[in-house]
This record gives sequence, structure tokens and C-alpha cells, in this order.
Amino acid sequence: MADFYINIFLDGEKTQKLEAAGLSGLAKDVEGKKALQVAMTAKDQKKLIKGFTDLKFDASNACVLPKDGETKLFDIILQMKSIDVMKFAITKLYNPLAGRDVFGRGTGMR
Repeated sequence: MADFYINIFLDGEKTQKLEAAGLSGLAKDVEGKKALQVAMTAKDQKKLIKGFTDLKFDASNACVLPKDGETKLFDIILQMKSIDVMKFAITKLYNPLAGRDVFGRGTGMR
């Protein structure tokens, strides 16, 4: 079992894309809606919180990414034809240098 989840709630367009990719069997019923549940580790969760500071997790340790992050993750799922994508997706969703100055640590302000 995974520690945390990302829920991607499906609308008509996303459902059609999933069916076209042959992934419609991966959809689950979450809170009365169809959704993809992408599992992630606690380490991935910490990175996402750093990347998306307003990210909130519910009692079942699940969250919903902001629109741009959700779109990236959904595209990765379609490309890889799997929901086991967090090892790859975290590199696209989390930028450890976001918000840091070009003159970072160890440059001597050069």
C-alpha cells in the first residue's frame, strides 16, 4: 500500500482519453466520482508540498493537484499507460530550484 495518493477526477474529456489509451479500467470511485488514484511515497509527498505550497491532504491521505500539475500528471499517465508513474512524474512536477536566486549556495556570489 502507498502512503499517499493524488486524485485526478475525471470529466468527459479525460474519460475519453483514458478509453482511447485503453486505461479506463484504472478509474476508481472516489467520493462518488470517477477518479484515477496515483500512489506516492511519503518522500514524494514532501517534495510535492514544497512544489505546491497550498496542497491539502484529506483524511485518506489524498490530495488534488492544481490544474497545471494535474494536467502534467495526466499526460504522463497517458504516455506511460500506467498509474505507477510517480518516480518519473515527480521530476516533472517538483522543481527544487523554484524561487531560488541564480546566485545560489556555494557560488560566492559570482
